[in-house]
Amino acid sequence: MVKWDKKLVVLGGNLKGSSDRIMVHCVDLETQTWSVLETSGNVPIARAGHSATLFGSKIIMFGGENSSRNLLNDLHVLDLETLTWDVVEAKLTPPAPRFDHTTAVHAENYLLVFGGCSHSTFFSDLHVLDFRTMEWSQPQIQGDLVTPRAGHAGITIDENWYIVGGGDNKNGCPETMVLNMSKLSWLALTSVKQREPLASEGISISLATIDQEKYLVAFGGYNGRYNNEVFIMRPKPRDSSRPKIFQSPAAAAAAASVTAAYALAKTEKLDLARIEDGVSKRKEEKQSQSNGAIELEAMREEKAKLEPTLSEVQGENSKLREEIGKVNNTHAELFKELQSVQGQLIAERSRCFKLEAQIAEIQKLLESMQSIENEVQLLREQKSALDKQMEAASSVQRQGSGRVWRWIAGSPGVAASP
Repeated sequence: MVKWDKKLVVLGGNLKGSSDRIMVHCVDLETQTWSVLETSGNVPIARAGHSATLFGSKIIMFGGENSSRNLLNDLHVLDLETLTWDVVEAKLTPPAPRFDHTTAVHAENYLLVFGGCSHSTFFSDLHVLDFRTMEWSQPQIQGDLVTPRAGHAGITIDENWYIVGGGDNKNGCPETMVLNMSKLSWLALTSVKQREPLASEGISISLATIDQEKYLVAFGGYNGRYNNEVFIMRPKPRDSSRPKIFQSPAAAAAAASVTAAYALAKTEKLDLARIEDGVSKRKEEKQSQSNGAIELEAMREEKAKLEPTLSEVQGENSKLREEIGKVNNTHAELFKELQSVQGQLIAERSRCFKLEAQIAEIQKLLESMQSIENEVQLLREQKSALDKQMEAASSVQRQGSGRVWRWIAGSPGVAASP
């Protein structure tokens, strides 16, 4: 659903017995009435789980799933002034076919596609379409880690794209994320428990302005049960110019310590150079030199305090490398098992094909046996009729023979024929 002018425009969705082409409905917010918009042009096929993003007086629709459960990654544009559909042809590698994703327009030049899922995979990737070159790209992202999700909701405020909810059919995504679309940096704003209503698939989010303050309003969704709670958040400006690379608090603190140690070492070298230059040029300024030495000493003490933290970070990195090595080994073993299972699957498919061929031959034999049974039944009927005829003839013959013998014996009541 997209708000345009004083209307709400609703695109597509699942409906039994509907058209094979996408339907467009409209709510007039002044008259509070529904209507169906008759569109023309290259009307897309009907679908659900797609995304619709307003761009000026046009709606950009991407992806989704059709009535045959085929996944889509096509791109269409509906001109709301002419009600005409058009297909968008883009270059390079598009996002994989998906549904239940979100999209947003940034700086009137870019379309961003985030998350969603196929029938077996949940995505956390970000794809960008440049309207000027009509080329897809998958840029490198900074900041907090983002869990794969589908069924989430997204809304933009200036250069920030807020993402709420979603899940992977097993667990809900508890983090409320924000993407700085200019810096392509993720930041986790809040987090709730996985069974909280905010960690729901199918949740919706909208923007409200009250007394010149902007609020995010989230509603509904499903995370084991259907929810009807309403949640409100007032976004606060936060400094995301130095994005965090790690997600865990310990790792983030370690990264901050390493950054501080690096900055401190750099500052120390700079101050040393200044002091040495001051000593060579201004020997008479003893007080300034004394102050510089005190500052230098303080920096060295601070550096000494940070060095153990740096060692701990290095030790943690070493452990992480070992764990990554174990994961890689496990991945290799799983890959081998997958290849083995795939081989078995191919063999089973071949066996199934042979069984299907044998079944077809047996069916043909059964059909021929049916015709043979019909012929046997016919022969039985003919034999039965012949047996009756032979029995009747035998009876007549016995009667004639009896008369002859009685005449020869001179039985009374039997006259000789002339």
